[in-house]
Amino acid sequence: MNRDKNLPLTETTYYILLALLEPAHGYMIMQKIEELSNNQVRLAAGTLYGAIENLMKLKFIIPVESEDKRRKVYEITKKGKSVLRLDFERMKHMIEITKENLNE
Repeated sequence: MNRDKNLPLTETTYYILLALLEPAHGYMIMQKIEELSNNQVRLAAGTLYGAIENLMKLKFIIPVESEDKRRKVYEITKKGKSVLRLDFERMKHMIEITKENLNE
């Protein structure tokens, strides 16, 4: 099996895609990432918006209509979900073989 050229995802990218399983604006994405990561990952606005631009270029996320015209809202695409799932499976495999080899 050939590995997807977009893998592995960076931690930032992984968390953004995970946070966007439900549509959200930038500040909400940052809050969701902190929550998902148990406050281990905190993104600066510049890092977040740079990553959002890249994810839109890759067609992993898209902007969506919002009632609040002051905020841009984004959501994950089918392609984004697919790459998120692939990276999850990749990491799950790594954890399984590590457990086997550490005899735990």
